[in-house]
Amino acid sequence: MISLTRLNGEGFWFNAIYIERIQSNPDTTITTTHGKRFVVKEQEEIVIKKMKHFYREIGLLRAVNKAGDSIEE
Repeated sequence: MISLTRLNGEGFWFNAIYIERIQSNPDTTITTTHGKRFVVKEQEEIVIKKMKHFYREIGLLRAVNKAGDSIEE
């Protein structure tokens, strides 16, 4: 799980495995694999760094890299 902040300042925990897309327009919007959207205060780059850290913690980033896919670190 990663810690994020809604635009109203409310913090919440988000399961990064369900993130399908992140875009800034100009607010950072996260779209889940189920089609739900969340707008957060954190910049896109920060969310991506948090995702990568979470993936490393659970061993997912290492598994993806070994499979031959490239994820920039």
